[in-house]
Amino acid sequence: MADPMRIRAALAGDETTVRVLMSHVMEPGTRRDAAGALIPAHFIKDVEATHNGKVVLQSQFTGSVAQNPFLSFKFKGAAKGDKIVVKWVDTKGDTRSDEATVS
Repeated sequence: MADPMRIRAALAGDETTVRVLMSHVMEPGTRRDAAGALIPAHFIKDVEATHNGKVVLQSQFTGSVAQNPFLSFKFKGAAKGDKIVVKWVDTKGDTRSDEATVS
């Protein structure tokens, strides 16, 4: 299982900035190993963020995203203490879900 995501959600005025660091190999499927065999693709393909259960971000990644991707986005309508949940699904069907509280 992948390491936990590092999620920070900070409220400034009426806007919340969410920063997420995801731990993942993000193998694009185009590289070769030392023997010349193609390394199979294994990358995060879908990301979803929710605020108190309401979707505030949906994203699709490809194999061109770097290892351990960093994602930052802003939205309005949060309050201190609200819950932000970030989930991802990769090309092998593995999933990860972590949460943070708006500060």
